[in-house]
Amino acid sequence: MAAALVFRNGKVLITRRPPDTHLGGLWEFPGGKRKPGETFKQCLARELQEELGVKIAVGELFETVSHRYAEKTVLLKFFVCHLPGGEPQPLGCAAIRWVGKTELDDFEFPAADARLLKKLRAYNFP
Repeated sequence: MAAALVFRNGKVLITRRPPDTHLGGLWEFPGGKRKPGETFKQCLARELQEELGVKIAVGELFETVSHRYAEKTVLLKFFVCHLPGGEPQPLGCAAIRWVGKTELDDFEFPAADARLLKKLRAYNFP
């Protein structure tokens, strides 16, 4: 799976999972599952177009996390991404928010994001 860390004015974009999905209702960083033959970066470009209606520029890899849930193990690659224009819309998610690092604790994220969240708390948001 690939996920985007989209920063703007000292905030990062988070999305809320639809209630009828795996880990429904939790907040996460936008992205999704790779299709066969797709790179992580291609996956992110496609997923953000589908879920948020925006084109992004995928930058450097920020963090890689492997996490085991009871039902499956996931490999997540988080990339710093840039939003050249447009405003994200919640097309494939329940909600979107721009949050500062001190606000991250106000939202419930999947367990797989714990290490990333710790790293983000120490990161200077652009």
